[in-house]
Formats: sequence, C-alpha cells, structure tokens
Amino acid sequence: MNLHLPTLQDIEAAAQVVYREFQATPQYRWALLSQRLGADCWVKHENHTPVGAFKLRGGLTYFDQLKQRGELPRAVISATRGNHGQSIGWAARAHGVPCSIVVPQGNSLEKNAAMRALGVTLIEAGEDFQESREHAMRLAGQTGAHMVPSFHPDLLRGVSTYWWEFFKAVPQLDVVYVPIGQGSGACSAIAAKLALGHRAKIVGVVSAHATTYADSLAAGHVVPAQVSTLLADGMACRVADQAALDVLAPQLDHIVKVSDAEVAQAMRDLFTDTHNVAEGAGAASFAAAMQERHLLAGQCVGTTLSGGNVDASVFVKTL
Repeated sequence: MNLHLPTLQDIEAAAQVVYREFQATPQYRWALLSQRLGADCWVKHENHTPVGAFKLRGGLTYFDQLKQRGELPRAVISATRGNHGQSIGWAARAHGVPCSIVVPQGNSLEKNAAMRALGVTLIEAGEDFQESREHAMRLAGQTGAHMVPSFHPDLLRGVSTYWWEFFKAVPQLDVVYVPIGQGSGACSAIAAKLALGHRAKIVGVVSAHATTYADSLAAGHVVPAQVSTLLADGMACRVADQAALDVLAPQLDHIVKVSDAEVAQAMRDLFTDTHNVAEGAGAASFAAAMQERHLLAGQCVGTTLSGGNVDASVFVKTL
C-alpha cells in the first residue's frame, strides 16, 4: 500500500465526521501521576469515547469515505480482539450495513458482549488475532462481504483526530508515548504531529510479549513474532503491517517494550491516581513512561489511556 498520511485538511474534515457521534475527549494533567512520574504527565482519555476506546474514530471515517465514494457494501466483515470490532460494528450500524466480526477463541467476554450489543454477528475462530484475520479474509472471499482491514488510510483519518486534539490542547508536550497494536494509533500520532508541525518526540510502545513491530523496525522488514501477552490483548499482534512500518521507521524516536507486570502496575497506578479503568493496552503508554522516568525530569509528557475495555474479572486480579 502506497500510504497517504492524512493532511491537516483531512484531519479537520474527519473531526467533523467524528463529532457527529461524540465530542472531543478530554486531556488532563494529573497531579498524582505527575508526582509518580517525576514530570508533568498529561493523559488523553480515549477511554471516554462511546465504545471506551480510540478505535471508534477510525470506523466512522472509514465508512464515511466508503459512502462518499458511493461504495457502501451490502455487508462487511473484519477481525479484532475487541475495540476495532466495536468501532466497525458501530459505524456499520449507523450506515445500515450488516456486520460480522471474527474474534479468537477465548476472547474478552465483555468486549464480545459489547460487539453483540451493537448488532454484530460474532464469529469465534482462530487461536490468535492473526488466525482470526485470515479466517475473516476467507469468509469475505466466500460471501462477497467487504473485508475491513485493521490498518488503512481511511482509518487513520479518524484516529488522527485524537492526536490532533491532544497536540492542539497541549502544545508544550515534549514527548508522547504511543502503544502499537496493528499501527493505526502510532501512525496517526505521526500524521497529526506532521500536520500541526508539533515538536514532540513520538515513542512507540509494544508489549514485551508481542514484539513483531519492534523486531520488524530493527530488521527493516516484517518479522513475525509469537504472542504470549495475557494482559495487553490490544497489542497482541503477531505480524506487523509493512505500510505501517514504512511510516513508523523514519518518525519514531525509539521503541519501548513493556512487560505484562509493568502494564498491570500501570493499570493500578492509573486507577489509584485518576480512578479511571485502563485495559492492558490502554495502560501501556503510562507503563512505558514509568520505565523511562529517569529520562523525563523537567519534561512535559503525553500519555494515552487509549482504551478502558478490560473484563472485570481481569481487572480485579491486577489490583
């Protein structure tokens, strides 16, 4: 894919699409988190969207672009660990398009329930996200349903709006920590930074138990990696996307790997200091900042609570 990053004009137009469904999410400088980090710590609260995660923005603009091109399909299918599926389910429902979502066996019960509540036909297939994606692609070929990818320029248009909001609201940011699942969040942070001419360094965050993006960026090409994270399911990607790597490689300052133990601690810290619930991937940004806190004194640090959709039974075990 010859990827076109959204321009400032694209992002501003996308914001109008997003704001038909919900308003800009807040970003706060939390005093206790700042004290814990030893630096000014701002949190962008994407856990406050109507599906509890940033992905909704991308689903809305993906379907809007299909509609603008006169290409709304008769049915769509996609694969997810949960938040992307909620995004596509919400947007498909808004456009009257039947939606099927493939999830791995043993996926989050609460994310599955949330997708079904949006009218999604849920299909459980595969041992991990990659197998679910391959199954969804086979079903798309068999049924003629439109396969919605996890990484696409029309998704980036919407996701970029949350970083555009953050960078505009906190122009003094020195560095931001961005979790990487399939790459849309990190590439969108880069797009918004470039569109606004913001000076912040962008640090990518991967799970230490799902390292395809770290390994691929180091090698200069896609390197699959086994996934063993039990907590950061939103980052449980086995095969990086080459188009995302092409954007990330020249623009990321560096990559931080966070363990499940560090993510669990960040989930506890975020709840203790802000009383916001973070899912594993949603806490990874703060976990990475804490790992590097010795480097951050005197800086203005941006983190993202990118999602709060953790099963209650899982969350309780982290406390």
